Amino acid sequence: MNWPPRSCDLTPLDYFLWSYVKSLVYVDKPQTPDHLEDNIRRVIADIRPQMLEKVIENWTSRLDYIRASRGSPMPEIIFKM
Repeated sequence: MNWPPRSCDLTPLDYFLWSYVKSLVYVDKPQTPDHLEDNIRRVIADIRPQMLEKVIENWTSRLDYIRASRGSPMPEIIFKM
């Protein structure tokens, strides 16, 4: 099986963290770089272990799907998970 190079379907930072942080960081419309940084730090610090466990479960499901599909495109993962 060819390994999908730099697949955003495989990296929790891409399919979870960046969008999650962005969705919360801008809620109060930070006006300064310091305020933005404070929000980023707060949002990341507030991520609970239970959420990370779900992200890892999702990641292992993605890996299983990739193994089963032998590296084929994965629209089911991209649009439904």
